Amino acid sequence: MNVEVIGRQYNITPAVRKEVEAGLEKLTKILGDSFKSKVILSVEKHRNIAEITIKRRANDLVGLAESTDMRTAIGEALDHIEKQALKHNGRRRNIKRKGKADWKETGDEQALTIAVGATATTAVPIIVHKFPSITRTTEAHLTRSQDAVALRPMTIEEAVKECEFRDREVFVFRDKKGRVNVLHRRKDGKIELIEA
Repeated sequence: MNVEVIGRQYNITPAVRKEVEAGLEKLTKILGDSFKSKVILSVEKHRNIAEITIKRRANDLVGLAESTDMRTAIGEALDHIEKQALKHNGRRRNIKRKGKADWKETGDEQALTIAVGATATTAVPIIVHKFPSITRTTEAHLTRSQDAVALRPMTIEEAVKECEFRDREVFVFRDKKGRVNVLHRRKDGKIELIEA
């Protein structure tokens, strides 16, 4: 850990330097020991400003805080950097990587080249892809709803009006003869009748 402390219009006391180094020592648990830090402590009128920049290989973390007391400003800047570091490390941990078996190869295992044509000079190469033998299925999420089911027999016109009124994509009803019918709204907005 390399620390550079600069004071602008502020005399850096050993107690303040010790507090900065202790705060950065706590950050080594999160960031490791391989970072350079630059601390700028400045005073403007009655404001004490602490700016802490940590240079890492991947990105820089910057904490800027101002307060009426320099120690408070340093603590707030260190807290800000700690939040950034935890957020960045959490993102890095959440990235899911694929193993070697999941990589799609373009070699002989995945694609087969075939030449189609009457002669060798008129042949056109065609690539035939093999699809995986195992298909992945997702689990269906079922929710029960009594709102999209008509309890009394209806004509088709009544069912269409009820479907429009309830603003549903699927509406199940019985006609006057007791047969089950389904109204389904397509993506283009038209309603489709399915007789079961």
